Amino acid sequence: MPDAPAQERLQEQAGDTAAVAVAVAPAVADLARIRAEEAELVFTRFSRDDAWRLGSRMREAAAARSLPVVIGIVVGQQRVFHAALDGAVPDNDAWLERKTRAVLHFEQSSLGVGALFRSLGRVYEQESRLDPDEVAANGGVFPVRIDGIGVVGAVGISGLPQVEDHAFVVEQLREFLAEA
Repeated sequence: MPDAPAQERLQEQAGDTAAVAVAVAPAVADLARIRAEEAELVFTRFSRDDAWRLGSRMREAAAARSLPVVIGIVVGQQRVFHAALDGAVPDNDAWLERKTRAVLHFEQSSLGVGALFRSLGRVYEQESRLDPDEVAANGGVFPVRIDGIGVVGAVGISGLPQVEDHAFVVEQLREFLAEA
C-alpha cells in the first residue's frame, strides 16, 4: 500500500486525469463533427474557374448578410480569389493567411487542427512546433480536397468568431458542391 504522500499524489493525478477527460470531451465531439464535414466536402475536380465561382458565391452570401469578412481561396501556394467586404480590417487578412497555412500544412480544416490538439489535452500554440504567429489553428479555412488526389488548396474567411467563420465556409461548400 502506498505511503500517505504517494497516495495523495495518486489521487491528485487521478483527479487531474478526470479533469482533463472532462475538459477534452467537447473537443473530441467537435473533432468528430469536423472530420465528418471534411469527409463529406470533397470535390471531384477544382479549377480556377471553380475557385472564382465559389469565391464569388461566398462574397455574395457574405455581402447579403453584411458580414465584415475577407474571403480567400488558394490553389497550391497561389491565391486565386480574394475579397474584402465592408468592415473587414487588415488584421483579418493576416488571420486568413495564418489559418490557410495551417490547412495546407496539416491538410485539415483550421478548426479541425485546433480541435485535434484540444482533444488530446494539448495546447496548439505551445506544442505544434510551428510559430503561432505564422500558422494559426483557428476556425475559418477549409481544405480543397479532390477525390483520389488529396488537398490541392484551401478556401476560407476571417472576420467572425472562429466557429462562425468555419460554419459559413462549410455552409457555402455544401451549397456549391450540391449544385455541381
